[in-house]
Amino acid sequence: MGARTAQAFQSVRAYTLNQIEDRFGPWLPADLFPKAAKKANSRDRIYTGPLTFWSMLWQSFNPQATGRLVVRQIQALFLLQGGPQVSEEDGAYCRAKDRLPVREFPKILHASAAAADQLAAARTLLQGRPIKVVDGSTLTTPDTPKNRKAYPPVQCPEPNFPMLRMVVLFSLLSGAVLNVVTGTLRAAELPMLYQMFDQLIAGDILLGDRNFGNFVLLALLQHFKPEVDFLGRSVRQIKGGHRCKRLGKNDWLMIWKRGKKPSLWLPVPLWAALPKQLTVRIVRGSCYVKGFRVRRVTVVTTLLDAQAYPAEQILQAYLRRWRLELCLDDLKTTLEMEMLRARTPAMLFKEIYTRLIAHNLVRCTMAQAVASQPDVPLERISFKGTLDALRPFTQAMSQARTKKKRSQLWAALLKTLVADLLPERPGRREPRAVKRLKSKYPHLNAPRRLFVDRPKKSKRRRPTISRIEHWLM
Repeated sequence: MGARTAQAFQSVRAYTLNQIEDRFGPWLPADLFPKAAKKANSRDRIYTGPLTFWSMLWQSFNPQATGRLVVRQIQALFLLQGGPQVSEEDGAYCRAKDRLPVREFPKILHASAAAADQLAAARTLLQGRPIKVVDGSTLTTPDTPKNRKAYPPVQCPEPNFPMLRMVVLFSLLSGAVLNVVTGTLRAAELPMLYQMFDQLIAGDILLGDRNFGNFVLLALLQHFKPEVDFLGRSVRQIKGGHRCKRLGKNDWLMIWKRGKKPSLWLPVPLWAALPKQLTVRIVRGSCYVKGFRVRRVTVVTTLLDAQAYPAEQILQAYLRRWRLELCLDDLKTTLEMEMLRARTPAMLFKEIYTRLIAHNLVRCTMAQAVASQPDVPLERISFKGTLDALRPFTQAMSQARTKKKRSQLWAALLKTLVADLLPERPGRREPRAVKRLKSKYPHLNAPRRLFVDRPKKSKRRRPTISRIEHWLM
């Protein structure tokens, strides 16, 4: 086919079969994985950097999709457009994912989070200041030698899968992920948050649970980020002798003093540079809402002005922290991020970031749908419903012949999301319990070639029957 083949190859090697990049591309950096001048990523390949990234992103939108299915998608695309023949094996796709530079993924994550915040409607809570929520969670990785070395499994009687801990920084405005830090299960959440201090800018409010409401974090914020305030749960006892001023009912200014023993993870010079005491505000109130686990809380904050930041708004802001738990559930359940697939730590890093970017792009779609209906709150848009709607609508848009028809399909998608709102369930409870029973089968606690199957029930009963017959005789 000569020049015709080369032209077709150039037109399809940066696109996926569903062409999701047409809608999500404007929310991401323009120069995604540019071609290098020499060495790595400098050759003309079928699996170029943009094509590989968009294929990984499509795979994140379809968590059950395998690498083989991605290759079949690319085969169908090239056959449709008259491109060159693509091998049926998925080895080239796996090597292309491994070639993608790791440094580009955080940039894409930050761009998608910024787009989601820009599309979301501004709020007036706490003077309209940006609120960033922090929390930690754990993920399970495949049991490979490299993963086991990087993330040692928990010590227990039976062999376990390697697990990693991640600390995520969310935007309370849109629910998008701003940054993530990973580590082993031995790593504490507070030092991992310290690695994300560069994401906190002047005017931010950091919101956290009881793991973060301590003297060390507040002192570090005052030392490095004096224009960033904190709001979170406190587990300290409220002693009357430490109260220095009463601002209202269950609202005081208190003095927190530095402990005698230095922090285990802070260097000694940094610990010595921290202030010896802090003035904090303690707000105690009832956050009784049916369906929430916490009813009466004690909140510590550095928002000392009671006129600008009323106690009711402080409690409301902390109550909205539950949205972070729902975002984590969307990641681990809907996007099936709880059990990762990558077999090396480097690919685990890329897989985590790709899932987070997919999460942010779904949040962008939800925020864009709400922008057309300002009276609809963003919390009423279903994340699972948005993801389920994106799959068929992107397939339909890839078959549309005109740009006008694709725009009409996207407008219909946004209208569908606004019409299909989550019901308000004020009496719904979310207890921390498992409804589905575990499997009756024993755990595979040894390599397959060394595993001994459990004896059948008839063989287990035979010695017991023999003993009973002997006793009767």
